[in-house]
Amino acid sequence: MCCSHSFEDRRPRVEAEAMNLDIIKGMKFFDPHVHMSSRTTDDYQAMADAGIVALIEPAFWLGQPRTGIDSFRDYYSSLVGWERFRSSQFGIKHYCTIGLNSREANNERLAEEVMELLPLFIYKEGVVGVGEIGFDDQTAAEDKYYRMQLELAKEAGLPIQIHTPHRDKKKGTQRSMDIAIEHGIDPKMVIIDHNNEETVKEVLDRGFWAAFTIYPFTKMGNERMVEVAKLYGPERIMINSAADWGISDPLAVPKTAALMKLKGISDEDIKMITYSNAIAAFAQSGQIDENDFTSPQTVDQTEKFEGNTVLRGGQQPRTDKSSIIIS
Repeated sequence: MCCSHSFEDRRPRVEAEAMNLDIIKGMKFFDPHVHMSSRTTDDYQAMADAGIVALIEPAFWLGQPRTGIDSFRDYYSSLVGWERFRSSQFGIKHYCTIGLNSREANNERLAEEVMELLPLFIYKEGVVGVGEIGFDDQTAAEDKYYRMQLELAKEAGLPIQIHTPHRDKKKGTQRSMDIAIEHGIDPKMVIIDHNNEETVKEVLDRGFWAAFTIYPFTKMGNERMVEVAKLYGPERIMINSAADWGISDPLAVPKTAALMKLKGISDEDIKMITYSNAIAAFAQSGQIDENDFTSPQTVDQTEKFEGNTVLRGGQQPRTDKSSIIIS
């Protein structure tokens, strides 16, 4: 009886959320930081239904340390291969950034091998930047490989996607910017990610792009994001979901757009924060053509990638999620 009551209590909230998303129906969204290798095809379908037309998947860590260079090689290959294909099967244009993440930079033996591997991938089709790189524990090794990757990005003419640390974020953000300037990087080529109220002003004042991760229970909630948008406006600000294998929401961008609209932010400003600014920042790679995801897209889920398809055994691509029967 108690379980049934709990289920009934949740229904009004679910229906309210669906109604709120209706108010942004017809809007298009670009999520510039989402780890789709960690997500299911259901997430792709939900994202497409909510208006997400393109995304960027940054290279990051797996939740446990990689033990050899071939695991990096296979992972980077999946970002420019299978995941790009899988996204296309739901009408979403997939881009990625390639880099050695800050956490794994602390394994210097392996990091040296990864640095030799990166030039083989950063010039591939669909790679729109070097990232996500930066600081985690702010160690000497992280500093070393961050600097090396800044030089790699500068040589390739690619934007840089910076991960700012969870601990001592303000110091780590300032340090990331200081080093980028020291290496002669134009701030307009740098997207500083995972900002909060403590870091945003300096990031914008110094000419960098300010990205915000809308992440449940940590980083930045979307109600706080609305207040940031009202205070600073839409210039050089973008939002993302950073959805991964942890507690996260791949619909964070459209949900935040809906909340912004409910709170009186203009459609023009919402578009800049949830779509246009990400395109402007990462199109500096020369890899993004907006026509690729604004023109009508034909999706054929019978297509295959190296003999594999997103379907299994005659599956249909859509399921009725309201049904308790799985047939």
